[in-house]
Amino acid sequence: MYLPALARDLYKAKKEVEKFELEFENAASVSAQEKVKLELLQANAELSQLKRIMEGRKEQSLASLREPKNKFQF
Repeated sequence: MYLPALARDLYKAKKEVEKFELEFENAASVSAQEKVKLELLQANAELSQLKRIMEGRKEQSLASLREPKNKFQF
């Protein structure tokens, strides 16, 4: 995945989690809280997955800088 696109998706996921957290805090009834809680759990899972992808991408990028460019050395 392209890094700027991944960063945009990460930003959107953070905003979505913040929105659901606010809705959860302001929910009037327990049933409304339960509905928002499920959406919040899904949004948190997506955010966590994107963070892991981003961290893996950064680690991979740093590792590629340390490796020699020519892998077929004799």
